[in-house]
Amino acid sequence: MRAEPPPLAADPTALSRLLGTTLDALRDGARTRGGPLPAGGPEAVARRVREALGEPLPETGHGADEALRTLVRVLAEGAADPAHPLCAAHLHTPPLALAAAADLAASALNPSMDSWDQAPAASAIEDRVTAALAAEVFPDAPRPDALVTTGGTESNQLALLLARERQGRQGRAVRTVVGANAHHSFQRAAWLLGLPEPVVVPTPRGTLDPAAVREALAALTGPVLVVATAGTTDEGLIDPIPALADLCAAYRADDRADDRADLPEHRHADLHVDAAYGGPLLFSRTHRPLLDGLARARTVTVDLHKLGWQPAAAGLLAVRDAADLAVLGHTAAYLNADDDTEAGLPDLLGRSLRTTRRPDVLKTAVTLRALGRTGLGELVDACMDRAQELADLVEKAPGLDLRARPTLTTVLFRPNGPGVTDGTVAAVRRTLLAEGRAVLGRAEADGRLWLKATLLNPHATSGDLAQLITLVEGSTHR
Repeated sequence: MRAEPPPLAADPTALSRLLGTTLDALRDGARTRGGPLPAGGPEAVARRVREALGEPLPETGHGADEALRTLVRVLAEGAADPAHPLCAAHLHTPPLALAAAADLAASALNPSMDSWDQAPAASAIEDRVTAALAAEVFPDAPRPDALVTTGGTESNQLALLLARERQGRQGRAVRTVVGANAHHSFQRAAWLLGLPEPVVVPTPRGTLDPAAVREALAALTGPVLVVATAGTTDEGLIDPIPALADLCAAYRADDRADDRADLPEHRHADLHVDAAYGGPLLFSRTHRPLLDGLARARTVTVDLHKLGWQPAAAGLLAVRDAADLAVLGHTAAYLNADDDTEAGLPDLLGRSLRTTRRPDVLKTAVTLRALGRTGLGELVDACMDRAQELADLVEKAPGLDLRARPTLTTVLFRPNGPGVTDGTVAAVRRTLLAEGRAVLGRAEADGRLWLKATLLNPHATSGDLAQLITLVEGSTHR
């Protein structure tokens, strides 16, 4: 006689009991780890995982409770914990509890966002929330829209795809102009889409110089997508968006301007802003002006799994004109047959290049409803304040140098003094990682290597920041 099948996630009683086991394992693993990172480095972590996991596919299973206890515990014990205030290397956010709870509901119900009959309510929630977020990015646009993506890489790729398709009707290959400070995804996106390699403009001061972009454009003919960054990965800097928007507008040629002597034939320049990091400043009354000019872009990338405190993935690509998304339309008779669409069933295939996809919008919808613009803005402001505070501490520490006052929540600093080299800086970072005491990133700027603290935890305290300084100073002089 066959055993009873294991319960489904739709069974709230079974799910509740298993969640208790899971939460206990998370707590035990974190207690054993005791810090922001497991001590011992890669070999020690791999050994503990091998011992806990054993045979990954056993002949006979160990049961749900044992499997959850064992593997969730070893995962938590071996995690880089973004909720720990000394885990500050990357744009790796500690998710809000309410967002994680909403994500559990999405997993339990498992809507698939490729046809309405698999996701009736989820598709309606996505429609409303993306419209609201698109209007936040493009408040004066008559028909803005936004797609839910897996993050900045997918959003940037979609932006290049839309630019390519806008020009494809004229048979012209679009060129991309990016700064040396731009995210690496633009090179990969151009490769995947069969576009020429991006023209890379040097950014010796960390941000794009409009004069240098103008010079790059002068050497090109045909359509161009200029990419600005609002929150660079290494330094958290913001390109001069208004000036770049002005530049694109000046180079935008249509049929009436083709005879202008100062414009190459078929010149057309659109602006894309990669605001994956800095985009959520839109929620802050204090810091929103840093994004002035954003609404003049054609497309904008925003990640809410950075300064939005969502579990990954929670990316968006916002477009100023929803008509630009029409090229993504696609028909598969079993998902969006013409007669179903004509009868009023929403067509979801044009909302992504993916077919099966999670309702990642739910956690964002819950967060927006729970906190509102004011609550999210306060979280942004708190992290911005922590970055300024850390910069103050670095400036007061005689053994440390500050790269510059932070623009967003990224602080670059390094030990100073006789004999301190880039090798010293790298060794300090690796020592703290190996000991599991702090997680700092690394960035190159001004021809030197710097330690990078990316502060995304609104619960971090002044004491936490002071401890970080103490750890770096102590590791420098060993």
